[in-house]
Amino acid sequence: MQANYFAKKRMNALLYGALLMLITVVAIIITEYDVIKGFTSIPKAVEWTIQNFYPTEKAMKKLPTIIDSLIETVLVSIAATTVASVFALLFAILGSHTTGVGGVISMISRFIATIFRNIDVAAWSMILLFSFGQSVMTGYFALFFGSFGFLTRAFIESIDEVSNSSVEALRATGASYFSIIFQSVIPSSLPQLLSWILFMVETNIRQATLIGILTGTGIGFLFSLYYKGLNYSAASLVVCVIVVAIMLIEVISNYVRRVIL
Repeated sequence: MQANYFAKKRMNALLYGALLMLITVVAIIITEYDVIKGFTSIPKAVEWTIQNFYPTEKAMKKLPTIIDSLIETVLVSIAATTVASVFALLFAILGSHTTGVGGVISMISRFIATIFRNIDVAAWSMILLFSFGQSVMTGYFALFFGSFGFLTRAFIESIDEVSNSSVEALRATGASYFSIIFQSVIPSSLPQLLSWILFMVETNIRQATLIGILTGTGIGFLFSLYYKGLNYSAASLVVCVIVVAIMLIEVISNYVRRVIL
């Protein structure tokens, strides 16, 4: 019996592997991608990067401007995430199986979250460009909508996982709906909710760079400006600053997670 189970698992793995290889080959044929040329061009790309893509003394003079743009990008990312988390918590409470009021309202809450979650932040940026143009507001709302969809789904799962037993206990004592929310659901799931918010802040800071290229704002715009102007040393400095900032924020985020979890 056990031997048949493992044989079936191996067969399924082989079938999925063969299907993946078939899809890959078909994609290569359709796109006319030259695999050999692609791999052989990697050493040349590395060589060009070493020779051209590094900060110089002249590029360091642009560091204050780059830092200012980085601060703007980080603040917009944090603002979009925190505001989105408030709305996400409201929709998560309504959509959760544990705390939701059920019926149409829970379905609508989950449906709205699903729509926002499945539209990429870059797509939101292009949609919002028609309304706000190339401005900080475009990047802010793109991050806000993307964060709202993701956090609503994450919050629903956290509330359902952590709060079920305590909610049932309070219901048995005759506690009101709002007492259950504020005395049980939020306190018991708060560490997980904060962890998801910190994760979203890290993600949004990374995505804000791409959004800045599309919206003409923040540090992403500076990178695009320097790179298109063939100022590769300044563009490389932007990349270095972004990497250092992301690593620093990740260290802070991991420390906060260890404290609250």
